[in-house]
Parts: sequence; structure tokens; C-alpha cells
Amino acid sequence: MMRTASLMAAFVTAALGLAGERLAIAQDRSPARAEPRPTKNPFDGDRQAISNGGAMFRTRCAGCHGADARGYLGPDLTGFWSAGGTDDRMFDIVRRGVPGTEMPAADATRVLDKDIWHTLAYVRTLSAVPAATLTGDAGNGERVFRANCSSCHMVNGRGGQLGPDLSRIGSGRPRVALMNKLRGSSSVIRPGYEPVTLVTREGERIRGVKKNEDEFSIQIMDARERLQGYLKANLTQLTIDKQSLMPVYGADRLNDRDLDDLLRYLTALRADAGRK
Repeated sequence: MMRTASLMAAFVTAALGLAGERLAIAQDRSPARAEPRPTKNPFDGDRQAISNGGAMFRTRCAGCHGADARGYLGPDLTGFWSAGGTDDRMFDIVRRGVPGTEMPAADATRVLDKDIWHTLAYVRTLSAVPAATLTGDAGNGERVFRANCSSCHMVNGRGGQLGPDLSRIGSGRPRVALMNKLRGSSSVIRPGYEPVTLVTREGERIRGVKKNEDEFSIQIMDARERLQGYLKANLTQLTIDKQSLMPVYGADRLNDRDLDDLLRYLTALRADAGRK
């Protein structure tokens, strides 16, 4: 009996020792604590990083910010640092995206921190465009907006929902892109607001913006801002339109002075753009 007890004790001791050893090994293999992200770009001035960043910028960013980073659909990036922006703030914008705009978050599983730093090192080498002289009266621009745009667009919780919320539009669109959209020379339509025309079996014609669609049905917001769902089997026509529901504001509807004022108002809508 004593011999059996001794053997059992030895077995338990050995098992506990093995478990402890495995635990120590597992702890040694656990991921190291993440290093704090630098506040300064560690690749600033690095020629190879700048070259890599330029290639990534042209592939991933130029479609919105322009080949020279001076703005197209998205804003001009070249004056960010001269206006007081910091490396870590720009990194956050790229990593997290900008809600309410087409600026997406950078997927951490596909875009490494190093890739972002390389891209920013490249952008910082681009010469900033001298700041344009601001023109227009933002106060009158807001009045123009309320009279012409607020039935479809919301700003800071006030306005319609048929078009995109514009509370941060100044951080997501350069002035020229806004002007082109208002004057009708831009065909860009934000995802989630694609215009559609439906015709029911009863002959009713409905225009709205598409919110969701599957093989059998479509959901839209109609011109009265009502969310409606339709079975495709009950429709005789379903057309995804290329012309936005937004009217064209030509000179006959919006003179140059009011356009200038409206653009001054819209470009000022940023709502703390750096920390969204």
C-alpha cells in the first residue's frame, strides 16, 4: 500500500511538473506586448520607403485624391502638414477612415502599419499648393443651402435623408468637386444613393434611391423619403439610372455669387474631421 501511494505521489508530482513546464513554454510563445505606435513617421525621408509609398498611393489613393494628391473626389492632401497636421493624426485618418465620406478604413489584415507609413512618407514629399484665397459668404451660403438643398441633405441633424448627410462634406470633397456636382458636370454617385426607377404591374412609376437588393426584391427610399420594399415579380421595369436625383444647378437656378457662397459654406463643414 505504501509502495502504491509513493508511486501515485511521484506520478502526480511529475504530471504537475510537466504541466508547469508546458505553461512556461506557452507563456514564452505568447505574443509580445504591442509596441506603442510612433507619433512621428519612422520612414520620413527614407528613399526606398518613399518609392514604395508612391506605388501604393497610385494604386490605392489616386483614384480619389488625384495622381498628384491635390484632390479630385477626395480632398487635397498636400497641405495637411503645413496646416498643422501631424503624422499620427494622418495615420489615424488612414487606418480608421472618415465616417460619412468615401474614405474607408484600411483593413489591418491587408494593409500593414508599415504600408501606411510608407504612403505618408511619399505624400509628405509632394509640394503643398499655396492656399487659395477664400471667397464667398458662408452665412449667405447656409441660407442658399437651406433654400435649395436641405430638403434632401442633412447637416448636423437638420434636413432630409434622400441624399447623403453633408455634415462633414468639407473634409471629404474639395471645392472643385462640389462645384462640378452642383453644376452637373460630375456623374459621381455615392454608394447607397444610386437612383432607380421602378414600374409596377399596375403601371405606377416610382423613382427613388436604392438601399438594398437581392435576387427577389429591392428596397428603396422614394422621393417622399419613405422606405419601400418591392418584389421583383410584381415589377415590369427596374432601371438603375445614371442620372442622379439631385437636380443640376445651372446659372439659371444658382448664380455665380450664390454658388460661391454655397461652396464657402459647404467646404467649412468638417465637424472635427481628424478624429472621426
